[in-house]
Amino acid sequence: MLLPQSNLVIETFPVGKLGCNCTIVACPETHEGLVVDPGDEAPRIVAQLKKMGVTAIKLVHTHAHFDHVMATDEVAKETGADTALHEADRWLFENVAMQAALFGLPPVAPGTFSHALQGGEVLRFGQREARVIHTPGHTRGSICLYLEHGDERPLLFSGDTLFAGSVGRTDLWGGSFEELSRSIRGPIFDLPETTLIIPGHGDHSTIGMEREDNPFVGKYATARST
Repeated sequence: MLLPQSNLVIETFPVGKLGCNCTIVACPETHEGLVVDPGDEAPRIVAQLKKMGVTAIKLVHTHAHFDHVMATDEVAKETGADTALHEADRWLFENVAMQAALFGLPPVAPGTFSHALQGGEVLRFGQREARVIHTPGHTRGSICLYLEHGDERPLLFSGDTLFAGSVGRTDLWGGSFEELSRSIRGPIFDLPETTLIIPGHGDHSTIGMEREDNPFVGKYATARST
């Protein structure tokens, strides 16, 4: 994925049966980076890190639904990277096998996460950093990651909180459309309109586009999530 006006080393690719967007993003000066949502296909993620010449220092999860964490343990063991997740999603993380079984998938062992997030943290990788924004609604511990650097275009990893033309479902464990709407219309829609959104599934978008046209939380929203 090419980012206009950005020097970031970055690659986004879908993994697993549900097509979770896994992203490797790294500092161009040091090639230290983050892996955002290692959802599945651990060997592919590790191979991509090697291909890009990136040293993963942290695996960051936007939330703990099974399709976003199933490769966590294997990638962490292969890379030695720390793992980060919001504390409010600990129960979901510890019960990934149950989640997978409900969707007809074999048991998985996500391992453990070493860094419990609360929101507001700054995650540094090389000479770059990502700010953690707590955005409950899809799950209690959902987060977004916001990156800005100098004159470069801002970037948001929105997980399953906000999609191009949609929002995350709220009918699973800890979901709430009211919370989701507040999370998006508050801290997320307050970001610059040029911010590029890389969601947890599907195509990218921008804050300006979603603020204006998103049918669930945009300017003219009349629908609601279920």
